[in-house]
Amino acid sequence: MALLTRETQDKVIKLLVDEGLADAALVKSASEEAQKKQQPIIAYLTSKGVINTEMVAHATALVIGAQYVDLKNVPMDREMLLNLPQDVATRSMVVPVGELNGQLVVAMIDVTNVQATDYLSTLTSRPIKAVMSSEEGIKQVLAQYVGDFSSVRQAVKSTNEEIQRQASDAKTITQDSPISKALTSILDFAVKSKASDIHIEPLEDSLVIRCRIDGVLRQVMELPKSIEPALVSRIKILSDLKIDEHRVPQDGQFAVQIGDKEVDLRIAIAPVVWGEQVVIRLLDKTGTTMDIEQMGMVGRALRMVMDGISKPNGMILTSGPTGSGKSTTLYALIKKIKDVKINIITLEDPVEYKMDGVNQIQVNVDAGLTFASGLRSILRQDPDVIMVGEIRDSETANLAVQAALTGHLVFSTLHTNSAAGILPRLTEMGIEPFLIASTLNTVIGQRLVRRVTEKRTSYTSSEIETRELNEVLGNLLPREQSQVAAVSESLGYPGLPVMNNNGYTLVKGFDDKDSPGGFKGRAGLYETITVDDDIQKLIVAHATSADIMKVAKAKGTVTMRQDGMLKAISGITTMTEVNRVASDLA
Repeated sequence: MALLTRETQDKVIKLLVDEGLADAALVKSASEEAQKKQQPIIAYLTSKGVINTEMVAHATALVIGAQYVDLKNVPMDREMLLNLPQDVATRSMVVPVGELNGQLVVAMIDVTNVQATDYLSTLTSRPIKAVMSSEEGIKQVLAQYVGDFSSVRQAVKSTNEEIQRQASDAKTITQDSPISKALTSILDFAVKSKASDIHIEPLEDSLVIRCRIDGVLRQVMELPKSIEPALVSRIKILSDLKIDEHRVPQDGQFAVQIGDKEVDLRIAIAPVVWGEQVVIRLLDKTGTTMDIEQMGMVGRALRMVMDGISKPNGMILTSGPTGSGKSTTLYALIKKIKDVKINIITLEDPVEYKMDGVNQIQVNVDAGLTFASGLRSILRQDPDVIMVGEIRDSETANLAVQAALTGHLVFSTLHTNSAAGILPRLTEMGIEPFLIASTLNTVIGQRLVRRVTEKRTSYTSSEIETRELNEVLGNLLPREQSQVAAVSESLGYPGLPVMNNNGYTLVKGFDDKDSPGGFKGRAGLYETITVDDDIQKLIVAHATSADIMKVAKAKGTVTMRQDGMLKAISGITTMTEVNRVASDLA
């Protein structure tokens, strides 16, 4: 808030009271306390919740004769933000909000600061019109500086000689060099966009940067080919890799601080036809709720899983392709059972999220610490619960089964297409069917779909969409209105529609820079199978995954495709998105 004279503060407070925006008795009492403590009155009233900062900003603007703009929850156009560099906007707490008669309109906390407006006018070579806003509103706009690639553009402007010198001599790539600032800008964009991966891909004449956002790759910029050697060298230096090795793949890691977030980065560099491709996996330690319900598991699937993890021993296995959220599901389930009374030990590659109260071990193949050798060691450390990041081979699979047989609750993941596919996959790894049947509690199959953004519109499903929904959900949706409440509660989706042939209400999001394709965030599609007596008999009889799934569906299992369609008619995602990730499933 701008520094206000006592007279101006009194006028602001009087205006708020006169307009009924503040309680006169509370204001009087708090003002007396502020005087006793020799604190600024408005700051004290705000800290006590008597008034809020948005009220103060608006009232102050009226008192001093300035124009006020409410910036809270206002999306800004990216081209407008580029009128002021991000570092200047952050340092000065000022943001560009529009143009008027050739003037650049900027929102500030203190519109009386003439020196600041003169500086901005000189910087932008344009006349400045200042309007007033609250600190919170300006901070929300500053947070929208996603993809401010000014540092990248600065690096591109560097001469080819300078870039080549930096690429050949690691000592010249300092923290303040253009290449370092370019990499920081790319990482900053990825973190603010909630990207899971960054792909730096060399082409014959250019360098393409793509980010995987909500599971889908998006090209965010194309750079000159000349910047590639220095950029890759900088990444190698930070990852402690060999900068002069260009013939074989290299893996590394490092951590960065982006704003108030600490982000771990996993680096994979591989030689390709036109140079070296770099893939950076971002592990944001603060960006995941680890709440299984918020991740999208509800109803029957959730009840089956909760029953499985409540048992003192046995195995809980999750399956799905790479990037389907298997590890995150395991973390969420570990969080459910975490207690000071039990010893939980995990073996991971890598340790993606650190959890208090859980003993986590990082696999280190170079040092001889593999999943198999680590699991042997864990069994000597008196665990109650064991999480193995992934069962990759028969040795690890056998040790996991033995751990479950000897009284431990074991969590792990497998790469299969469905929950039922886990069972024959373990048999292929050499596990005897009777051991699988006696140790497995619950198996989970999953995929991830993008969530429809809050900026959305609804429509009635087409004839083809209606037919597909009826075919997939035919035995799940209520047949009459009296069944709606019971069926909705059982499936975990409130207010399900009665099955019909006239169409269902579906949603789609508005495509903009903040919600590419009309999506923002992701949700899980799940199918869960409880390994009961009937399923055990099928396993021992070497039944196929199709036979196992048929029996599981008869016992109430909702398939991933059905779960996806239920999420579509519940307004969580779209049918197109479900078909994108689960078209290969029944």
